[in-house]
Amino acid sequence: MKSILVCTTKSLKSDDIKNILLSEYKVDIAKSFEICFSEFNLNRYDFVFLELGLFNSNLILANLEQQFKKILNEFKQVFPAGKIIVMCPPEQLKNAMGIIKKGVSDYLTTPINTNELHFVLARVEESVRLKFELDYLRDECWQKDSLELIKTNSPRMTGIYEKIKTVVDKQTIILLEGETGVGKGVIARLIHCHSNRKKQPFIHVHCGAIPDTLLESELFGHEKGAFTGALKRKLGRFEIARGGTLFLDEISTISPMAQIKLLQILQDKTFFRVGGETVIESDVRIITASNTNLKEMCDKNAFRSDLYFRLSVFPLEIPSLKNRLEDIEIIIEYLIAKLNQMQGKKITSVHPSVYTVFRSYDWPGNIRELENIIERAFILESSSTLTARNLPSDLFASDFNNIGVKPDTSMTLSNMRKRAVQETECVYLKELLNGHCGRINQTAKSARISTRQLHKLLLKHKIAKEDYKPKNKLKPH
Repeated sequence: MKSILVCTTKSLKSDDIKNILLSEYKVDIAKSFEICFSEFNLNRYDFVFLELGLFNSNLILANLEQQFKKILNEFKQVFPAGKIIVMCPPEQLKNAMGIIKKGVSDYLTTPINTNELHFVLARVEESVRLKFELDYLRDECWQKDSLELIKTNSPRMTGIYEKIKTVVDKQTIILLEGETGVGKGVIARLIHCHSNRKKQPFIHVHCGAIPDTLLESELFGHEKGAFTGALKRKLGRFEIARGGTLFLDEISTISPMAQIKLLQILQDKTFFRVGGETVIESDVRIITASNTNLKEMCDKNAFRSDLYFRLSVFPLEIPSLKNRLEDIEIIIEYLIAKLNQMQGKKITSVHPSVYTVFRSYDWPGNIRELENIIERAFILESSSTLTARNLPSDLFASDFNNIGVKPDTSMTLSNMRKRAVQETECVYLKELLNGHCGRINQTAKSARISTRQLHKLLLKHKIAKEDYKPKNKLKPH
């Protein structure tokens, strides 16, 4: 059960809060700052309700803010994660709003209203959840991993990162285009974590996963009673992302009505909740993404051209994996290092045959497909070297297609058969050596021949077992 400390000289206020929240929270009362700090040092409270009247009411606003800042710092030193909510009558709201900027989570007007109390607590708890989510994402995509993610040997990706540097701290809308799985979401998070909004929320909205009937409410929020089932006010993603970045993924899927409302927000920087009459200012940096060509959709009247022009101020085309194969090795090393850390395993090298197979594959699922394949092979691998034997058979289709021998009508049928057998035999032996990392005994056992026979065949086809032994050690991470 979460705990609350109410710091007030007025018994009525503390009793009201205690009676309202008794079944949901553990509530303690302190009638002075001294008692409050004493309790705070003994216990850990999730929320502190602080009466504004405890401060000297004769202080001018500047001194009041200074005094409060000092008190707030003392609280934070004891328990940095504690959330402070200021209580005050409506006539003192101006003072309350001033000190909220000093680090208070929210305010509550007195006399205590049950609905308002629950609403304020829910709002603060939501902000805590979002902060935890933001911290997790920042750790995952930036502090720990980002330097690896932005390593590249691809000229196209180098150009993209150079462009990002020029726009990262501006408020310009960015449009990320590219096939599914190329890493548009990762790029969006990196932009946010590089920006001057990095300490604020990064909110990812997958527009294609939200039904048309709910999208407007999800983006802009709704008021209580706005429609059937709207039992309470809900904040939309534009409000939740306030001060931060809103990433609208699969933007091409939104309905014509949602396109109109989004265009209005981009133009006016304001919006209304569904069923609401209050104008709300928008303060978000918008990044959008699409796996379809929006320009072509505009030409077919499937997407509003005026919205497209707003979204495509700074377009970035993210290349598919097959068009940046020079990054295969970097991405694999990064993924294995991540899996080593997550699963407590130690893969220290990658067999050259793995890279050979990967470079000959088309990668229709791009980096997402590569990540899934590496994870599967990682789990199945029993040695310290990631080998090709645990890769899906689909990856080898192109290699086996190359076994076929083109007919040569100048040759006799008998000679043609011999040639086909020789070439098939050569490819077969290479694949076995790949799977067994050049180990002769295991290769011979799989082929059901003696090691002596295998040595003869390798000599005959000029195959060197050394070419199939692990050579490259993964760099330490």
